[in-house]
Amino acid sequence: MAEAKKLAKDNYLFREGDAADAMYIIKSGLLAVTKTKGQSEVMLAEINPGAMVGEMGLFDNKPRSANVKAIKETEVIALPYDSLNKQLDQLPVWVRAILKNLNETIRESNKKIKQLETANADEERFPPHVINKFMSILNFVFNKYGKPEANGVSISSALLRNYTIQIFQEATNKMTAMVNALTELGYLTQEDRGDGTQKITNLKPAELFSFVDWYNDWLFKQEKDRKEPLTEQECKVLSALILFAKKVPTDNKGLNKVDLSLVQNESVKEIGALIKPDDANSLVEKKYLGDKIMDGSTVFAPVELSFVEPQAQNWTLVNNLKRKLR
Repeated sequence: MAEAKKLAKDNYLFREGDAADAMYIIKSGLLAVTKTKGQSEVMLAEINPGAMVGEMGLFDNKPRSANVKAIKETEVIALPYDSLNKQLDQLPVWVRAILKNLNETIRESNKKIKQLETANADEERFPPHVINKFMSILNFVFNKYGKPEANGVSISSALLRNYTIQIFQEATNKMTAMVNALTELGYLTQEDRGDGTQKITNLKPAELFSFVDWYNDWLFKQEKDRKEPLTEQECKVLSALILFAKKVPTDNKGLNKVDLSLVQNESVKEIGALIKPDDANSLVEKKYLGDKIMDGSTVFAPVELSFVEPQAQNWTLVNNLKRKLR
């Protein structure tokens, strides 16, 4: 009945999805239980000598729920289900019922744990390319079917839902999350129609349209040509510098030189937050600003408004969406 089997390091005993036909007792060596995730594997557990693996399929014949492979040279004892079932048939019915019930409980618990892990990883639902994809769907529907309004353009939530699921074959719950986030951020409004649908109005269509082009360009640039993203704090600092830059004339190089001491003295009054001269350092390092300029005892930050205004606006939206969609 029992059969010895040797596995070299990194060889698989079985893989996720394989048909189950035997359970195994580890005689020597070490096995790893893993789950495939994208192009890699996540280790769930190690199985030491004396332990068993693959026993759950004995009761329900379901495919393997994980991979099992050797971490080092390993020897196992294979116990075919056919032989084990003959022995199980000799047990009282109530014992077999208890064993089967325990097996089903373990499988159900594993399933619920997996669902909870997925639910707690909502940030993974909206990586950058997914954010841009749903923004693109929104822009497409608004551009093609939007009805002009005094404050923007409007569409029906039913139309957006149909395009999301039927044409683009994307999850409507994700689109709902995106619409709600943009509503909270002041880009959209939603108004109940009384028939279970909503009128969605895009208050800033040009801004959202340009965002998609900008973000797509940033995402697909070679890393060496891509500027580092801005954090929420850096966006606040850059937005403050833009505010002060608009109060001074533009020089012949297209720059507005901002007195950083003046910003520190007046930022609380102007924006309700203190911006110190050193707060601009990371923006210089990331090349959103040119090098600081000394003129006597005064330090200036050169601001190119045509470049930094869309950067501040778009990175602020990126950071806000990440926070809202987390």
